[in-house]
Formats: sequence, C-alpha cells, structure tokens
Amino acid sequence: MAGDAVTRAIEDAGVEAAAVSALYLGNMTAGVMERQQQLASLCAHACSLTCAEAFTLEASSASGAAALRTGYMAVAGGFHDVVVVCGAERLSHAPREASTQALTAALDGDDAKRHGESFLTLNAALMRRYLDAYHLSPEDLAPFAINAHRNGWNNPNAVLRKPLDLDRYLSSRMLLEPLRLMDAPPICDGAAAVVLASGRVAVGLAGDGLAGGGFAEDSRAAGDFAKGDLAAGGPATGARPRVKILASAVASGSLKATNFITDLKISTAEASSRRAFRQAGMRHDDIDLFELHDAYTVITALSLESNGFAAPGEAVRLGKDGALALNGRLPISTMGGLKSRGHPVGATGIYQVVEAVQQLRGAAGANQVRNAAVAMTQNLGGMGATAITHVLEAT
Repeated sequence: MAGDAVTRAIEDAGVEAAAVSALYLGNMTAGVMERQQQLASLCAHACSLTCAEAFTLEASSASGAAALRTGYMAVAGGFHDVVVVCGAERLSHAPREASTQALTAALDGDDAKRHGESFLTLNAALMRRYLDAYHLSPEDLAPFAINAHRNGWNNPNAVLRKPLDLDRYLSSRMLLEPLRLMDAPPICDGAAAVVLASGRVAVGLAGDGLAGGGFAEDSRAAGDFAKGDLAAGGPATGARPRVKILASAVASGSLKATNFITDLKISTAEASSRRAFRQAGMRHDDIDLFELHDAYTVITALSLESNGFAAPGEAVRLGKDGALALNGRLPISTMGGLKSRGHPVGATGIYQVVEAVQQLRGAAGANQVRNAAVAMTQNLGGMGATAITHVLEAT
C-alpha cells in the first residue's frame, strides 16, 4: 500500500524518482501486528528510491503528521530538496482483540494494565464527563458524526459511505455508556503520501494530477491511494496552485488521560495550534477549513474548543448551526474525516493533508469548500499525548 501511494505521489508531483533523496514513513503498529520494522527502508526499496535516506516515525495515531513534520524540517532546513512523506497502516487482517491491544500500547502501560483502560473506556469516560459538565445529551454531539457522514458520502475512498441522521445515530449500538457505535471511527487499512519540495524546486514542477486516497475495510484490498504535493519554501508557479506549509508545530504531554478528562481540554492541541498560528502569522478567522482529529464525537468537540474555535462547552452550537458544514464558516472533516473516511492510525495525518491539498487546489469535487485558500490540519497521538498542527496555504 505504501509503495503504491509513494509511486503515485511522485508521478502526481511531476518529479523524477531520482530527485527524491529521502522518504519518511509514519506507522504505529507494524512492529507488533506484522512483526516488521524498518518500513521506510522497505518502502524505499520497493519504489526504487536507491540509497535514499529512509526513516520510520512512530507517534501513535499522530505518526503520519510526525513523518510530515520530519520531512518539512528536512526540506526547510536545507538538507534535502525533494522528499516523500508517507503514512501507512494495516489493521484489518488480525482479530479485533489483537488490533485493540496494539492500539492500547499508546496509553500509559501501567495504567492500562492496572485499570483495564482502552481507548473505548477512556473516551466513554470523557464523553460522560463532557455531557455532565455542560448539561448536554448524546444527541448534542450527533451533528459532528452526521456532518462527517454527509461529506464522506461523496468520497469514493471513504470506508463508511453511509447516510446518517439523528435517528440512526441514536439507534446505533451502545459500545459503552454513553458512547455509541456512531460516535467512533472505523478501524481500517490505508496509505497516503505527499511530496515536499523546496521553493526553488517547486517552481519548476509540472505535475498536473489530482490528490486522492484509498482505504480497505476489513480484509478487502485497498484501491486508489493518496497522492499530492506540497511546497515548503517560496512562491510557486504552474497550471495549478502549489501548496505551501506556513507552519508546523508540535506539543507533547503525558500518556495518562486523567488531566484530559478532568480539565476537558486537550492541552497539547491548544499549545501546538498557538505555535502554528504564531508561525503562520494568522488568526482563527484566517482558516478556511480545519481537518481535525475526529476520532470520537467528543474529541471533535474538545478539539474545536481546545484550539480556540469555540468556548468551553460551546462546540456543539457550531454543529447545530451548520457552521462546520462545507458551506459553513469553518468546514471540518471535508472528505468524511476519521469518522466516515476511516482511521488507519499511522496514515491518518497524511490523509488529512492530502485532503487539505485537494481543497486548496480546488480539486475536491462535490465537497469543494468555496474560495479555500488556507487550511489547518491537526493529528493527535493517543489520548492527546501528542498534537501536531500544520497550516497550509495555496500559492
């Protein structure tokens, strides 16, 4: 999957494979689930990127964005002119218990063993705390899931291309009170890739392909895979907009979810977005769309609030008022997000960027956000232990 994504990204960007001097790949579970390490080297060899620098990055479900940041620093720092960044994950081939155990490794190991914690139990506790604190009901969070499914309907690569309304949301299976099946994303397989180039190189690129993506649900083979191009550096020219990385920021914190649940704030998300806004010289009103880490509906609410797009407890108003729809003032999950498109953990952060690139190129089809010029992506690792934010601009 990763090799296919990388090959298509290189073709899409209009560069020669020989010009690519580094490959950075984000992955979370291959060492445990596949008994395979050094995926970046494996992928580079499969793509004939002979002797290219190749590293695998792991930051739980933020592994994709960690790889992107590494590639960004390599290009912006002058060490490479052209690099490829990829995210890849395969989870559907193993029993669900095995994938759950592999994902739980992103939590504090002692706490997980002592208290039997998992992402399901922690997000259920978080959702319960959020609803109680702000005197809300589960249906107040439903618009986040409904919006994601509405957008995913037009994405041929989405895992859950299923219509969702309030009745279907409320009638979905209860996973752990008050968390329902339609509050959670599907586990799936996927790979996505982007090409990063210095401003000097990007000016001469002539690629004219469109960004895309692909997933496999359960054990089915994946179809099309993501491809796109980003320019880190000066202005670019060509038949289609280039996309410049204006900001790349990271914050990390404890693997314990206690403070997260008590404070009802993702402190790492808040810190990384503040740094990103400062780097980009922008404010919240400058963001035309936000690809957030909507792993659970309650995480959607807390992401909007922690990043300053809504006051504490007020994110649900944005969902109800249509502000988060494609024609709203802050579109989110524009191609379905983690909720509908799917969440192949290590690849998620790259999918977010590919979809942002589609929007900034004006190539998102029926899901196109009008006059999209600036996009923000944020990828979270674990229960907010890592938050990586990027701000992108069409040039």
